Amino acid sequence: MSTPNPSADLLERLFKLSENKTSFRTEVLAGVTTFLTMCYIIIVNPLILSETGMDHGAVFVATCLAAAIGCLVMGLIANYPIALAPGMGLNAYFTYSVCLGMGVPWQTALAAVFISGLIFLAISFLKIREAIVNAIPMSLKFAIGGGIGLFLALVALKNSGIIVANPATLVGLGDIKQPTVLLSLLGFLMIVVMHHFRIRGAIIISILVITAISTFMGLNQFKGVVGEIPSLAPTFLQMDFEGLFTASLIGVIFVFFLVDLFDSTGTLVGVSHRAGLLVDGKLPRLKKALFADSTAIVAGAALGTSSTTPYIESASGVAAGGRTGLTAVVVACLFLACLFLAPLAQSVPGFATAPALLFVGVLMIQGITNIDWEDITEAVPAFLTIVFMPFAYSIADGIAMGFISYALIKLLTGKAKTVPYMVWIVAVLWAFKFAVFGG
Repeated sequence: MSTPNPSADLLERLFKLSENKTSFRTEVLAGVTTFLTMCYIIIVNPLILSETGMDHGAVFVATCLAAAIGCLVMGLIANYPIALAPGMGLNAYFTYSVCLGMGVPWQTALAAVFISGLIFLAISFLKIREAIVNAIPMSLKFAIGGGIGLFLALVALKNSGIIVANPATLVGLGDIKQPTVLLSLLGFLMIVVMHHFRIRGAIIISILVITAISTFMGLNQFKGVVGEIPSLAPTFLQMDFEGLFTASLIGVIFVFFLVDLFDSTGTLVGVSHRAGLLVDGKLPRLKKALFADSTAIVAGAALGTSSTTPYIESASGVAAGGRTGLTAVVVACLFLACLFLAPLAQSVPGFATAPALLFVGVLMIQGITNIDWEDITEAVPAFLTIVFMPFAYSIADGIAMGFISYALIKLLTGKAKTVPYMVWIVAVLWAFKFAVFGG
């Protein structure tokens, strides 16, 4: 007679492993796989956000904790193998568009993220979120992802020194012979090759290898691997709500909300489809999954990081067999363990993370192949959305141009009735903002 295993019984009750045709071992391996594909964020996110003046160590801790909270809620409440962490693209918008571009203090920007999270939380229990997502034309949805991809690419090329300012042509090619530029190019090639051969953790491997090489060459100071957990005090509850509700910052809140809306919803559906978890094309326990997403945004802003969102890299864990929330819980535990790796995160130079940004840009732009380029009334708004993001150096302006041009072109070509009311509302609001307050 076998002895009952209380731990196994608890896991079975929490995650329904047998019902989902998986096992403890499979879920742990899936969690490790997912973590290896996305843990680069603990290095990249503090580097990006620290450019706003935020404390690097505090942002590092906030990144780990926000990711762990999101994964735990997703795993324990929604029971899905989907991991969350501060989102790429959203952190770039936070830093380069809002703080550096608009001159908004990072404390106020955190408040904007917090408010967008509360709005997200409020609509997660209603059908408003689904209505908003369904109302936005598919061409604009794909264009927003593609535009953010180009925006990240420009940031990466600038940070690596591959692209530099040129007074005659606005931008130009940098000095390719510089060691840091060559190392960035090497890092990017490493990621591409490893991704082709499906090597797990390609991005984090590239970052660590380039960091090691740069340290050996004397281009970077190595501060160690393991150390004390940095203080969270410099960013914890440092949100500044004063002056938040101006026209410009309401637009910022809207962009945080809109980008995360598409990103999170698309990732939830995409990863769940890959795992075979959809029922009649719908996601069971959707409200619980949305609750996890929203909670992570609010918690992350309070801790001191930009918006937290589900990661498409979760698909790697699903491919390894992950089917339940235990996968996400394993990822959460690994993020918590990373809290002791602050010295390693602080040792990584910007040119070592630039390849990661560039490669994420490659992944994000792939969706534009789904745009109907033959229909000029769909193609032009999508194109304007994509090009305005990098050229105006603003994700918000790209979204605005996309919505305004979509509504105008459909109106002038006699297709006004095909435009969802939500697009009209958004287009009018952006047009009013530009008319009254400028760019």
